[in-house]
Amino acid sequence: MPGPGNVGERVRNLRLTRRLSQAQLAGHDLSDSYISLIESGKRTPTPTVLRMLAERLGCTPEYLAEGVEPEQRAHLEVRERHAHLALLAGDAATAESGFDDVLARSDDPDLTSRARWGRARALEELGRTAEAIALFEELREQAERDPGRASWLPPVIALARCYHAVGDLGQAIALAERALARLGQLRLRTGHEYTEVGRILLLAYVDRSDPVRAHALGRRVLGAPPGGGDEGEETEPTRAYQRASSRALEEGSVGDALYFADQALTAHGGVTPTLARARLNLAGAKALLRGVAPFSAEENGTEASSALRRNESARTAAAEEAIELLRGTAALEGAEGIESTIERARALVLVGRPEKAIALLEKFLDTGRALAAPPSADLDHLNSVPAGDVAAHVRKTTQARAVLARARLAQQDPTAALVVLRTAVGELDRLPAGRPAAQLFRELGELFEAAGDGKGATGAYRQALEAAGLRPARSHNATQAVS
Repeated sequence: MPGPGNVGERVRNLRLTRRLSQAQLAGHDLSDSYISLIESGKRTPTPTVLRMLAERLGCTPEYLAEGVEPEQRAHLEVRERHAHLALLAGDAATAESGFDDVLARSDDPDLTSRARWGRARALEELGRTAEAIALFEELREQAERDPGRASWLPPVIALARCYHAVGDLGQAIALAERALARLGQLRLRTGHEYTEVGRILLLAYVDRSDPVRAHALGRRVLGAPPGGGDEGEETEPTRAYQRASSRALEEGSVGDALYFADQALTAHGGVTPTLARARLNLAGAKALLRGVAPFSAEENGTEASSALRRNESARTAAAEEAIELLRGTAALEGAEGIESTIERARALVLVGRPEKAIALLEKFLDTGRALAAPPSADLDHLNSVPAGDVAAHVRKTTQARAVLARARLAQQDPTAALVVLRTAVGELDRLPAGRPAAQLFRELGELFEAAGDGKGATGAYRQALEAAGLRPARSHNATQAVS
């Protein structure tokens, strides 16, 4: 455990434990009044004085300065790294516990800052997004207060991602646009930061029903493959980060300069942008499949989006471009890999290959169960996993069933489509209210309507309103009965 309080309190506590007076501790080199000022926190001892006091008090200078002995510091450094490794391995709960331990025992500002960042990421992975946002906001404020020590870009990008996850599109877009503008100032158009900001902003524009901006952004971040870039822009990650670091240093932004120098060293160590690019490709495909015009289109975003609404061939072209982007998502695993499969099936339906989409989806849903409710054993399993995992499972399964129903409708088989839709509605009742549930219920309502089930459509639309926090107006008869 770290020593209590500040330097002065540790000096006083050890002096009293050793039964020394202030004059005895001061000796011939210092004055007892100076010792008094140190103990009251009115003076900060120099390194030389710290070494002198530590020798007389029987401890190390590091203990007096920070409350942690060198061996303890080394142990906490290892603990913090092990927590980060647990986070990278997908064990967010173990990571959170490790970061909590470091935060409880460390007085070192740099180690504490890294542990706070790791804890915020662990909270985000655990689905405790509101807690993660609060911690990321603290890290952002700290970086903005002291730009010479840290860059505000990482917490701002993380906040944009978290605000998008909770449905605060205004905040997500404002923060992502700010981060993108800063990367533009540094002429950095490669690396994790650029692709992650592009991914978040692209999805936020789509969710806000802004296809024009989504189209313009998609052309900007997806139009040129890695290694392309505009004239004068460095696209090889190590050199690009190094140049961004130099530009930041020239303008006096030391925190950004340090951050990008570290990123350059990491990139030089063999870390590739493959995964970040795959995530960006997935975001681009989702945008194309939700009304954004093909990024290869030469016309402006407004004209392209208008053509997409009018023209079946334009929608097919967007779906074909989405399939091409999804070919670059092989690096995605877990939930993102599942999402890539679902979006590929959605695109296949739009390009007239529903049978291939059905084969993909039935494999995902476990062939033989695609048209039936899950057995009770599966539901018992879901009850034993964390709520966040249940919600993610339900969302993915419902999305897959919705696309499967579209494929059945494309095959002119509304009966099979309705069986899938009714199963999906039953599963979706397990999802907490909020924007994701509202969007899924609305999509199911549209599909019920297309399948000719007006009652099912009405029920799904009503549940969409309730999930969004709105209550449908009571019928005239119900009002009369109350009165």
